[in-house]
Amino acid sequence: MRILSIETSCDDTGVAILEVTKKGDFKVLSNVVSSQTTLGKKYGGVFPAMAKREHQKNLVPTLVKALKEAKLLNSKAGNKIPDFKNILEREPELEKNLVGFLKKYVNPEVDLIAVTNGPGLEPCLWVGVNFAKALSYFWNIPVVPVNHIESHILVNLLENPKVKFPSIALVVSGGHTQIILVKRIGQYKVLGETRDDAAGECFDKCAKILGLGYPGGPIISKLAGKAGATSDVAPLPRPMIGTKDYDFSFSGLKTAVLYADRKITKKTAQYKKEMASEVQQAIIDVLIKKTIKAVKDFKAKSLILGGGVSANKELRKQFKEALSTSGQVEVFVPTPNLSTDNGLMTAITGFYHLPRRQAGKKNTVAWKNISADGNLRIGK
Repeated sequence: MRILSIETSCDDTGVAILEVTKKGDFKVLSNVVSSQTTLGKKYGGVFPAMAKREHQKNLVPTLVKALKEAKLLNSKAGNKIPDFKNILEREPELEKNLVGFLKKYVNPEVDLIAVTNGPGLEPCLWVGVNFAKALSYFWNIPVVPVNHIESHILVNLLENPKVKFPSIALVVSGGHTQIILVKRIGQYKVLGETRDDAAGECFDKCAKILGLGYPGGPIISKLAGKAGATSDVAPLPRPMIGTKDYDFSFSGLKTAVLYADRKITKKTAQYKKEMASEVQQAIIDVLIKKTIKAVKDFKAKSLILGGGVSANKELRKQFKEALSTSGQVEVFVPTPNLSTDNGLMTAITGFYHLPRRQAGKKNTVAWKNISADGNLRIGK
């Protein structure tokens, strides 16, 4: 079967096509991401209304590119286009682009649509959800909603389908920082999460304080790698590192960086490198301490990392070093391009949530009942 997926939870427009063979193997036919990073750099962050408009513009071109890469794009359709106003009444530009696409191209040979319906920025989520509903309605194929946090976990199964459970998953990104007990696929329990800023958000805010630009994570990581072995920067706090729970708090770290930076009169390039290194290490120390505590407490057989911050090279390295003494716990980390938001993670999660008896059949999921939920929880 072939799964077409749509991801619009934040500021990346992702469309992918995943083929699942009869043997159960995964074959990636395409994975296209249209990024809004340039806009984020210009305005210093992500603004939901602006991101929503970009998704409306980017979805159809991204879909066309994904279908073309998968060799599923065939022109000369001559389709009669129905009225999409009940589905896309709040997406006039998207409706216009979609109608043009459907008139031009033959219906592709896909069996299922998977779409991220939460959590995330709700205006952005609705664009993707409505787009998926319109395609499901017109192509007459089922659509399945996907939890964004779960997809950050399950994308690891693309290359490692035999992950041992129970597992501890650390999902760490710009909007989320959670430690999750994965009993098996589909059974989750949130053990701990941030009480304020997410780790990725802390990276961004600290980078802004230091005048480094946006997005903060990659910039801080790059500078930290050039800092050297010694530092004149005073140690930063590691918030909640000693508490017995699995929760996080990063707002205090951001505040500490602000106060420390105000004391520096001459902010040299070396100072910024050293401060970047200390910020990065403070975040890593807390993430590793809390996560390994959960691994030990729940006797996990594996550790799964996911989310944009998991692309951080130093974080990956130190997690593997911390668990290298135990042959019982294997660490799974997606490739950097699959750590950040993309459609492929949505596709594989959609596959695992489609009952096998429904695979390849039509009208098995009621698209009318699918909605976006910016606060969607995993494990509920």
